[in-house]
Amino acid sequence: MGVIDPIRASVPVPERAPLVALARRITIAVGLLFVVAFAVLATRGGYVDETGQPVGLLDALYYASVTVTTTGYGDITPVTAGARLTAILVITPARVAFLLVVVGTTVELLTERWRETLRHDRWSRRVRDHHVICGYGVKGRSAAHALAEGNADSDRSDIVVVERDPEAAQEASGDGYTVVNGDASRTRTLLEAHVARARSVIVAPDRDDAAVLITLTARELAPDATIVAAVREQENAHLLRQSGADAVITSAETTGRLLGVTSHNPRIAAVVTDLLHTSQGLVLVEREAEPDEIGRPLGEAHGVNLAVVRHGTLLRYDDAAVEELVAGDLLLGLPAPSD
Repeated sequence: MGVIDPIRASVPVPERAPLVALARRITIAVGLLFVVAFAVLATRGGYVDETGQPVGLLDALYYASVTVTTTGYGDITPVTAGARLTAILVITPARVAFLLVVVGTTVELLTERWRETLRHDRWSRRVRDHHVICGYGVKGRSAAHALAEGNADSDRSDIVVVERDPEAAQEASGDGYTVVNGDASRTRTLLEAHVARARSVIVAPDRDDAAVLITLTARELAPDATIVAAVREQENAHLLRQSGADAVITSAETTGRLLGVTSHNPRIAAVVTDLLHTSQGLVLVEREAEPDEIGRPLGEAHGVNLAVVRHGTLLRYDDAAVEELVAGDLLLGLPAPSD
């Protein structure tokens, strides 16, 4: 993969090996030099050196280098018919091939740059309802993989990773995601990720203060996007909610609680992990209450339901308000087997 430009989205392309291709072309160019040199040595008697000395291996290599590069100082010249025939049949084709290799490499580099710009412009015009992930550490990488698993038919380039560390950004690009290499707390960086058109923004940096700044910037640029943020310490969660996050996940506390519960029953961790892997096993879904469920308690609704979202407020299964479902309720839980 090429080097990712700062503050510019890098749209993923099929992995290629540019160094292998470059090494192959250099080998061809060097091989052509030796072909010309051996051709000169084979007909050395037909060449005249202005120094009057016989043409040796070093002279042949020198003649080959100035010939294939079209420099041609004229200090070594073919004077016999055989030497001139060799120049026509061997040296001239080698010179043309050498120039094609050099020019072809230059043209390919320019063309690849043009194709990269074209891919970027095409992506910028069509991208919308995408997911922006700020940070590609452990949390950001897992979030990206979860989104990719949950949308197997979608294009991974619609998951945009914003990462300031070049190595992590390169890793995200290698995983098939569109990458913006820059600071996610800066307006310019999020504008390059087209955050205003995003469906959701996942804030997952390594530091809580960075998460607050990123959330503030993202909410200002994308007032309608769903923003989910992760913090390490519970005491900072309210700062992220005040900054505009729709949901805040406390990574350290959540992990600690899971460790504590699992110590009593190790199988609980397996169930929770299963719920988090959207590509297999148990899957949590959100759906609207069906007409035949309206007016009935949550326990009688289809499937195994754990909570209800009513007018933007989360009501858990034991809340008295969910004794009767109303139109517009969103049910969170496991789908019925028939689904």
